[in-house]
Amino acid sequence: MSFISAENVSFSYSEANKNVLDDFSLKIEKGEFVALLGHNGCGKSTVAKLLNAMLLPNDGVVYVEGMNTADEELTYDIRSNIGLVLQNPDNQLVASIIEEDVAFGPENLGIEPEEIRKRVDESLKAVGMYEYRTHAPHKLSGGQKQRVAIAGILAMRPSCIVFDEPTAMLDPSGREEVMSAIQSLKEQGITIVLITHYMNEAVLADRVIVMDGGKVLIEGTPREVFSEVPLLKRHSLDVPQATELAYRLIGAGVRFTKMPLNAEECVEFLEGVLK
Repeated sequence: MSFISAENVSFSYSEANKNVLDDFSLKIEKGEFVALLGHNGCGKSTVAKLLNAMLLPNDGVVYVEGMNTADEELTYDIRSNIGLVLQNPDNQLVASIIEEDVAFGPENLGIEPEEIRKRVDESLKAVGMYEYRTHAPHKLSGGQKQRVAIAGILAMRPSCIVFDEPTAMLDPSGREEVMSAIQSLKEQGITIVLITHYMNEAVLADRVIVMDGGKVLIEGTPREVFSEVPLLKRHSLDVPQATELAYRLIGAGVRFTKMPLNAEECVEFLEGVLK
């Protein structure tokens, strides 16, 4: 069985007249970096909350390492495995000193003080915030706050971290800081699920899943998915800027051997064309 598996899941909020998710299925392997894309309202954030049992399916089933999220006796174990980082870091910062904030989660898990100290230091180093450990969170930039929020989740030693639009409220510099931290976590073997509206972030993933209307529209490697420009455009979905440029050049008669995903790939190809 896959590390995370959602099977034929349907979900609706009590006030809604229709399902947010409708017969939705998903598989994520351990150590994988998956980007989840789609319009507002397509069900991405609902998926994030289903993965760590904040929400339960109306129909279908969600498994985390073989554990059914609907089994209340397993909720603690599931949430220990799946950390969730939200859009606004201020909503996850609870203490007046950074190292105390990062220690909050492990303390609530009943971890021994010596182990907490070790986890706090390791987690802050992992996101490049160790030198700020005695600072006040409110004095940090948005990107730094989000990195501290990530450290707080990391200190609880989850196998997977789900990021629900973690860079949406940040400037370009802050987004770069957070994405660098996420890539570092991936290199450490942590499973990453990234919900984002930024296509240049999605191209860093191992696999991209595009949602539309509560279902999976298309999935595959970033190059496979973003090569389907006409399909994505029919559903009013974006592609990376380099891919958009290439698509327009193809329409003007330029032939690309592969669809570029970033500026470097696009420049490299165009240099060859212009020589």
